[in-house]
Amino acid sequence: MPIPSSLVTLLVGMALVLSGLWVGYNVNLLPLDASANAPVYDSLFRVLFSIGTILFVGIVGLVLFSLWRFRRRAGDHTDGLAIEGNLLLEIVWTAIPAIVVLFVGIYSYDIYERMGGMSSLNDHAAMHRMPPPETIEASVMVADASTVSGGGTESSPRVWGGIGTAAGEANVLPVEVTAMQFAFIFHYPEGDITSGELHVPNGRPVELRMKANDVIHAFWVPQFRLKQDVIPGQPTVLTFTPTKAGSYPIICAELCGPYHGGMRSTVVVHEPDAYEAWFQKNSPLTATVASAPGNPTA
Repeated sequence: MPIPSSLVTLLVGMALVLSGLWVGYNVNLLPLDASANAPVYDSLFRVLFSIGTILFVGIVGLVLFSLWRFRRRAGDHTDGLAIEGNLLLEIVWTAIPAIVVLFVGIYSYDIYERMGGMSSLNDHAAMHRMPPPETIEASVMVADASTVSGGGTESSPRVWGGIGTAAGEANVLPVEVTAMQFAFIFHYPEGDITSGELHVPNGRPVELRMKANDVIHAFWVPQFRLKQDVIPGQPTVLTFTPTKAGSYPIICAELCGPYHGGMRSTVVVHEPDAYEAWFQKNSPLTATVASAPGNPTA
């Protein structure tokens, strides 16, 4: 007794879905995960990898089966069957991709929101209060100067956030990032340190306040699963919490000129004690205090 084609199709479909899920959750193509955001992003990647595997294997398998099953036999010179169409098949192959695309869109939005990407966009009142781009940088400088002097400010300029917001986070490390052709410059307001590398402590939230001096750049650390455009005249914020000590590459992911490929740096994640030692060693404020007259250690 021949097996019904509908049952064969069901079994093949189930095997295809299970194999795609196995590949998506057992084959790891991503680099080391070294930030608190990485597991959130990786869950989305696994889902997309599973769906892509199912589609690839299913389509290629169907094409190969069709080439073999419906090939022209030797000596057969007749025309093929004149098939007008199949309403049920057309509904199925339209509905399934529509459901998949809708699911991916909703799930991607949820992941992006969980990573903090929608926080600034949801603040519509602040959007209308945003000053003109040419005054933002000057406002930021005035606000920083007032904060350092202890005067405070009544209102702060609108700075657009990317992935991750530090609202409500305690002990955030602020770092000012300047992107230019073809380098990233990192400035630490707390210790007045300027560096060509980004040094951060493991487990502490870091807030990057980024600006571009010339063209559009992009700050990308693959191990952190974070990428944020840096746009001239529009300061952006990127926050993250490193979870594993080590050195990771910083890459400009936006074509910014003839030497774009060489615009790279490194983020060094220290253990807290090692970071404190680096901070004290490189802070000119610490060096000034240590060498001041009357200081016992001078």
